[in-house]
Amino acid sequence: MPAFSRRDFLKTSSVSLLSLAIPESTLRFFQSRELAKIGLITDLHVDIIHDGADRLEAFLEKMADENPQALIQMGDFAIPKKENLSLIQRFNQAHPHAFHILGNHDMDGGYSREEVVKAFGMQSRYYAADLGAIQLLVLDGNDTGSPTSKGGYPSYIGPEQQTWLIEQLEQAGKPVLIASHQPIAGIYTIDNPTEIQEILSRFSSKILLAINGHAHVDQHIRVGGVNYLHLNSASYYWVGEKLAHQSLSAELHQEYPSLQFTCPYDASLFAMLTIDPVLGELRVSGQKSSWIGPSPLELGYAILSEEEQKRYLNPQISDRSIKA
Repeated sequence: MPAFSRRDFLKTSSVSLLSLAIPESTLRFFQSRELAKIGLITDLHVDIIHDGADRLEAFLEKMADENPQALIQMGDFAIPKKENLSLIQRFNQAHPHAFHILGNHDMDGGYSREEVVKAFGMQSRYYAADLGAIQLLVLDGNDTGSPTSKGGYPSYIGPEQQTWLIEQLEQAGKPVLIASHQPIAGIYTIDNPTEIQEILSRFSSKILLAINGHAHVDQHIRVGGVNYLHLNSASYYWVGEKLAHQSLSAELHQEYPSLQFTCPYDASLFAMLTIDPVLGELRVSGQKSSWIGPSPLELGYAILSEEEQKRYLNPQISDRSIKA
């Protein structure tokens, strides 16, 4: 998770209390009354957190009980080195429809996007999938060539992918779920958020929700008629080198040196997204946890105000139940 500016946050906080909604214009695109349930997890960061495999297992055990139509891991999952291949396969084999999204940290260690796509078993770095009642469009926010790049990890959706996105939305005959790792709106967006927001707003009547990970916060905003939902990390909030501390044993910190830059969550966070066209209702059922050791606020984290941290920077994924 990269840092983001207070200004970035304040641009979104004024609209963060708006409710999600499934408008009538979107409901009419349902071709059946089939209930859609999708299990969501993001930012596991198995190469940073000490118990990533256990956190994934908690998610998969819960999903086995819930029987969703699909599972989606939304990026920053695992570097595809030899030590992580069994964990990647565990996710892939947990469900007939287990989907990956490329996170920026999945390419750490010098791996290319193509190598990660192959190791994850993805059909492509961005793609469409039919989930019965809805259409899933997965985007890749790791394009290079951004004219406004400030260095660091690429965070951009380029012209080729934009053309593909427009074509998919034009052809879509079902409600669409947009999924990306990097946010398209809100905190710490891609370099060209306005371009992509404008595309999605043109097709807002078809779009149920645009959901992302990356920022490790629990927030919803609405821009241009489209709902954007930030899904919190399964594992931690990153506070950086200036707030380095030990919240776990010395042995764990020695084995996982980047842990000192995080505030870990005690239990894994993940969510179930349920889309009910009969009731015209969209539900997000999230997990709640607590901090291991001090919270960012207790450490003196200052990028967000105390009020903002209490509202959005918590070890939880909020439940949401909305009727159109």
